[in-house]
Order: sequence, then C-alpha cells, then structure tokens
Amino acid sequence: MTAEKWMLQTKRADFNEMARSHHISPVTARIIRNRDVVGRESVEKYLRGGLKDLYSPHLLKDMDRTVAILKEKTEQSKPIRIVGDYDIDGVCSTYLLYRALTQVGAVADYEIPDRIKDGYGINESIIRAAAEDGIDTILTCDNGIAAIEQIKLAKELGLTVLITDHHDIIQEDEKDVLPPADAVVNPKQKECRYPYPEICGGMVAYKLVQALYEAYGVPLEKWLEMLEFAAIATVGDVMKLQDENRIIVKEGLKRIGRTKSLGLLKLIEKNDLDKDRITAYQIGFVIGPCLNAGGRLQTAKLALSLLLCQDEEEADRMALELKELNEQRKDMTKQGTEEAVRQAEEFYINDKVLVVYLPECHESLAGIIAGRLREYFQKPAFVLTDGEECVKGSGRSIESYHMFDALVKVKELLLKFGGHPMAAGLSLLRDNVDEFRRRLNEQAELTEADFIRKVWIDVPMPLEYINEPLIEELDILEPFGQGNEKPLFAQKGLYIRSVRVLGKNRNAVKFSLATERGLPMDALLFADGDSFLEELGENRILDVIYYPAVNEYNGNKTLQIVIKNYKIPEGN
Repeated sequence: MTAEKWMLQTKRADFNEMARSHHISPVTARIIRNRDVVGRESVEKYLRGGLKDLYSPHLLKDMDRTVAILKEKTEQSKPIRIVGDYDIDGVCSTYLLYRALTQVGAVADYEIPDRIKDGYGINESIIRAAAEDGIDTILTCDNGIAAIEQIKLAKELGLTVLITDHHDIIQEDEKDVLPPADAVVNPKQKECRYPYPEICGGMVAYKLVQALYEAYGVPLEKWLEMLEFAAIATVGDVMKLQDENRIIVKEGLKRIGRTKSLGLLKLIEKNDLDKDRITAYQIGFVIGPCLNAGGRLQTAKLALSLLLCQDEEEADRMALELKELNEQRKDMTKQGTEEAVRQAEEFYINDKVLVVYLPECHESLAGIIAGRLREYFQKPAFVLTDGEECVKGSGRSIESYHMFDALVKVKELLLKFGGHPMAAGLSLLRDNVDEFRRRLNEQAELTEADFIRKVWIDVPMPLEYINEPLIEELDILEPFGQGNEKPLFAQKGLYIRSVRVLGKNRNAVKFSLATERGLPMDALLFADGDSFLEELGENRILDVIYYPAVNEYNGNKTLQIVIKNYKIPEGN
C-alpha cells in the first residue's frame, strides 16, 4: 500500500462575504472555493444552476452542418447507421441518437463494435458491412476522432460520414489531425468555441439531439425526456462534475424515476434501488457497471436493447441477465486484481509506471484492474491481456502523468492507441511488451513525491461546529463525484470512549468519540474491523478526516461522523 499525506486546502477568498451574498455558511463558501468555483456568477450557477444555464449546441463546431446533412438524408429516406461504442458512454450516446433519429422519421439503425472481435471504435469491417448493407451515412458517437484510415476508406466507398466524439485529438505541428469526414463535432477541436470542452460522448450526442429537434420543431419536452441518459453517460465516463456536467447530472438524477425507458427502471428494481432517490454514486458503482457488463462479457447490444425495450417481461429478463453478468464480472475482476498486485510486488515494485501482463485475464477487465493497481500503488498502471490477434491493454493514470502523451512518445511500438490524460487503451505485438515497459519507465519523469497519495482536507473543523442545518446545507453541493468530491473535514486528538466491530463481514467499526472539550459523538468507519482493532491496540486517541451525517434510527435523529481516513498518533 502507498504512503498518504494529509493536505489542507489553502485557497483564499473572502468567505464571509461569499456566505453573505449567496446565503450560505462560510464553511460551504470555503468548500465551493476549494472546487475552483470563482466569481459571483459561477458560484450562483454552482449553487442554483439549471437547464437555462446549459450552453447552446450551436457553439459546437460543425453542429449546424451535421444537422443540415442529417435533415437532408432523413428527407431523402437515405439509411443512416449509428456506430457507437461498447461502454456506458457509447451505449447511452447510441440510445440518444437512435431515439432522436427515429423520432424525426429517419431510416436509422445502429452498430456497436464487439469489444473482443472489433476492439475500440469504428473499424474497416464495420465500414465495409455498412457499404454492403446499402447504408448511405455513418454517424459515429463516442468514437471516430482517431479513425483517420477507416474514415478514408468510408469516403472511398462513397459513404457520408459524420463524427461526434469527445476524445483527445492527435496534434501535428500544433494542428488537429482529423479524419476526412463530412462533419466533425468534438469540443476538443482547436477551432471549436464551445465554452466547456470537458463533456462526454453522451453529452455531445445529447447536444446534437437538441439541435436536431430544434430543426424539426420537436417540443422541448421530448428532448428533456432523455436528459437522464446524458447524466448517466457523464457519471459513467467519469467526467468532472463541474460547470455544465454538474447541471446535467443534478437535473438527470431528478428525472430517472420517471424515465420513459422501461429497461432502465427494471435495472434499478433488480438492484434494489429507489428509483426516486438515485445518486451519482449508484450510477457510478451499481447501474453503470451493469450496463457495462454486457459489453465486457457478451455484447453491449444487450444493454442498448434493454434501454430501448418496451416489453415488461423481456425487459425484466434482460435486466436480470445484466445484473448476473455484473456479478460474474466482479468475481473475475477480484481474481485478476490479486494476480496483478502479486506480479507488481514481485517483479516491478521499483518501476515508476506499472506494466502488468495477464495473458489469461478477460481483456475487457484490463481497465478496471489497471484502476485498482493505480489505487493500490499510486502509480500509473497498464494491464495487458491476450487479444485474438495481439496483446491488448488499458491504462489508468495519476494526476502527474499524462498517459495519452506518454503513448504518443512510444507510438512506433503500438498497433493502435487512444485515450485521455488519465486513461488509455492500446494494442501491440507480444514481442513488444517488455520494450513497451522499459521505454515507458525510461521516459517517465516521476518522482517519489508523485507516489504519495494526497488526501485534501477542505476545512479543519471541530466536531462542536456540526449541526443539522450545516449537514442539510452540504446537500446542496451534491451531486458528488470526479471534480466535485464530497467535502472532507478533519479533527485531531479525539478520545475513543468505546469501539466495536459490526456487520456479518466485520467490515464496519462503530465508535463513541469525545473531543477535548468533552463533546460526545458517534462515528462509523468502513474498513476491515479486525485489522483496525489490531492496529489500534491499546491506543485511545485518533486523528480523523470525516464527513458529518445524521443517523436516523427508530424515528430518532442523532449526529454522527463517517470517518474516511484516520491516523493513530504515536505514543498515545
């Protein structure tokens, strides 16, 4: 496990003035400033932003051109094929575009690449199949920006190609290298003037739906009826919950309970969740993994069929199948992670960039396992597996290592690659695995300081400050997630009055704590209870990073804290 350093946020502002002008507490004002929300207008948008604050889709480069082409093809009844991707973002994007195109009367179908057979993104066989099927226009979503040769082939075969994507764009001589498509909608383009480019593929698709519906005079309500899918894609693709993303997720979560997708409701029901109280956490760790499980272990078309399904019995069956696939995926992930950690500890413990080769691992799990390795060692991690014809892999990174740029530097070793600063996918020949590991480590400019996990504390706050109104006010900061993390508070020197382990798996610890002033407070820690008791020994003082909460039991409300991190001071 990695070392941990507690850091205090020290961003400055007039917190009392912020509190006064926005009708919040200085504590909440400080947290908002820590999220880099600066300026009266931005703070107001963060606190009370709504659909009126979303940016116009027409600000996206080539948006109007794309709509004009789609309108022309629809009116001529020319067949349009949507080509999506097999993850949650790709599935939601495909769902949005397919529903919208059929709504306006287009002749449309969809294709989602098979993760194992096709790999990521549009490929030559998908393009040739479209041409043979008499397709006139290919519309990509959540992919296509890096498919230079593939789109060239599509154009040679006489196809119209429209790309909607959000992935990073390769640069040469500080210019975008773009495929020769008829239109490219991607907010990362240098010439694009969209104010917030950090949106997912589902959001780009949702913006296209908005512009398309405007062109056809479809009522706004029809567009809003699909908003939850842009929200699910945003959370599922781990976009920063800032600016427009935060608004779409906040609004989307409210609408999930009344979604028009019977399949989504069935999936929520099968996972024993309350459809009217879905959180971003549940999307990220329950619903999302179920939707992804089809694309990982079978076909992503299963998830898409579920979302589009209007038959109760059929939706019930598919929802159960996806849930069971996800359970199977969890077991396989656990085994793969254990083997990856063993390899890293045994052979690569001094490497700056971990490259672990697991030939037996299901290739669809490489990204999840890479993420677990990254968490465990606080190092960039790649997990490579045997594909059908070559070695395939996924990487997950840390803040100080730009993964996409690192792959660009070794691109001659790779058959194919793409991604973001924090995550990437690639394929290479088996003979190049060791050289890939060597070169990445040779070129990595990482120091020991980069491998220490930083835990950022928002406010050092004595437990005496906690009350119900403050906890209620903190709720307005939701939804929490990447880029809008749950606030963390800290207090040192808490006395442990009593401690006991709870749960059939003994994975929760219940405390009664007291401050130096004698204020009692209940606390919960979710961790291996027996390991914690062993570590605690005879010590009775604890430093904690926590989040305040209200515990409701038998109609009684009591204040408590949930401990996120702890330290046992030496010699207490």
